[in-house]
Amino acid sequence: MRKKIIAGNWKMNQTPKEAEKFIRDCKEKVKSDKADVVFCVPFVDLAAALDLLKNTGIAVGAQNMHFEDKGAFTGEISGKMLAEMGVQYVINGHSERRQYYAETDQAVNMKVKKALADALIPIVCVGESLEQRKQGVTVDFVRMQVKIAFKDIPAGSARKAVIAYEPIWAIGTGETATSEQAEEVCAAIRQTIAEMYGRETAEVLRVQYGGSVNAESAAELFAMPNIDGGLVGGASLKPEFAAIVQTAGV
Repeated sequence: MRKKIIAGNWKMNQTPKEAEKFIRDCKEKVKSDKADVVFCVPFVDLAAALDLLKNTGIAVGAQNMHFEDKGAFTGEISGKMLAEMGVQYVINGHSERRQYYAETDQAVNMKVKKALADALIPIVCVGESLEQRKQGVTVDFVRMQVKIAFKDIPAGSARKAVIAYEPIWAIGTGETATSEQAEEVCAAIRQTIAEMYGRETAEVLRVQYGGSVNAESAAELFAMPNIDGGLVGGASLKPEFAAIVQTAGV
């Protein structure tokens, strides 16, 4: 039985002082023994989050990383830097990184490899645009993203990762894929992993849904057999995040 994972992606929100207040106010409410809970926070908030969430069972994740250990990459952060701080998770390939910063499938693959090498758990984001969904190529497109993201990664490492299916048309729009739409693609992702690594690895690896997840939609989404929790955007900065986390235990 796969344990649910609920990760909040704060995106570019919360100054360190705001982050401290938010975490103090909500950390007791989002504790769960039924789900792994992760706060994926901006780089400047990592130190505060790590300090305030120590020994709570709530993990801390970064929102991006570089695929090199060090070098002339002004403004970038390496996996080794994150790991040494105590960060446990890192988001790789979020659609906003792909769209606004020209992050390619190949770059995502390099980041996933490096995250795993640095003992970080990558949350690997995949998902289609509205145009691709209308053209009927959603499953083919997402399968391609998964295959490239996990290229040359051995099964023992791959099973440690998390895949987040985020239809681009549902991110920050208030639109949410129906539970059936989300389940169809998450099942296709698991089948792709099974084809690459075998059924045992596919049954272990966790697949989240992301895209305007809220307290109202969470219960139905998380009840689907191939949806193992959510990557939550805007709602992770609101009191309803606690309700979403508790839904994972139902």
